[in-house]
Amino acid sequence: MGVVAWILIGLLAGAVAKALMPGRDPGGVIVTMLIGIAGGLLGGWLGKVIFGVHSLNGFFHLSTWIAAVVGSLLVLILVRALSGGRR
Repeated sequence: MGVVAWILIGLLAGAVAKALMPGRDPGGVIVTMLIGIAGGLLGGWLGKVIFGVHSLNGFFHLSTWIAAVVGSLLVLILVRALSGGRR
């Protein structure tokens, strides 16, 4: 599974991460989508590094989606921490 697939997964994973962690975020829909893309890529990379798997299992497997959502949650936490209370 390539980078384009992780970007597509990331778009949806960003929305899921935002739903799981509601609150005020810097930016709107575009920033949430970018967070999801970064999270999807991060989740895919972490899956390769930590578990030693090649591109996880595939686009429609649960492990791929879990990695993308966890990565998106990590990026969302990081963005909120770095933005402080600024709005």
